[in-house]
Amino acid sequence: MCLLVFAHRADPRYPLVLAANRDEFHARPTAGSAFWPEYPDLLAGRDLAQGGTWMGLTRDGRFAAITNFRDPARTAPAPRSRGELPLNYLAGGQPPQAFLRDLLVHADDYAGFNLLVGTVDTLWYLTNSVDRDERTPQCLPPGLYGLSNARLDTPWPKVIRARDRLRAVMATTRGLGHEALATAVGDRTLADPADLQRQGLTHGMDLLLSAQFITTASYGTRSTTTLWVDDKGMASWRESSFDARGAEADRREYAFALAANPPGCE
Repeated sequence: MCLLVFAHRADPRYPLVLAANRDEFHARPTAGSAFWPEYPDLLAGRDLAQGGTWMGLTRDGRFAAITNFRDPARTAPAPRSRGELPLNYLAGGQPPQAFLRDLLVHADDYAGFNLLVGTVDTLWYLTNSVDRDERTPQCLPPGLYGLSNARLDTPWPKVIRARDRLRAVMATTRGLGHEALATAVGDRTLADPADLQRQGLTHGMDLLLSAQFITTASYGTRSTTTLWVDDKGMASWRESSFDARGAEADRREYAFALAANPPGCE
């Protein structure tokens, strides 16, 4: 994922609410979200180039998502694909904290990442974009969060807009809908260059990538996923896939019951 905004236990009606964009080169082969034959309880898209995923949810309530950490000064390829991290957590049985602690040993095998793992009730965050002695798995308290290609809640303009829009969608008394959630990450306008400069975003690509929804001939928003889990344990998932023009090319929707998960940061 490259833009992800989520409400974690911020509303008693919905333990988890999320809207996210996956930005990628259009030439990279991808399979849309589905339950995987080898992991029949796992719902996720699939990166056909390396075999991993960027976000997924299991029937027993395990959740994971990853974004790249963008650092133009550090572009050397890494020996392992970041997409294996969400997959390894989702397909395994480790508690989230134990999974992240084990990951610390080989976090430098991957290019820069921001990783969320947990359940719909308990979410943990880890990034390898800081010095090794500062890498600590963080259990997230209830709240509303934004994540792009910098650390959690870095106030990039598109992250601020996404959080504000999600907050407005959550405030409605009519209940959630996928169309409304998708608007939280659907803005195609570029940021004000002055706002980018205040965040130190002065690289030539920063303006092009400042839109929530990116549209270029070779690279852009490949899919938007919206998800919520309600207080009865029902999950509702929608993934819309887009072509290079930004037109919707496919849509997949799933609704299913989750197994119960204990709340808190045990």
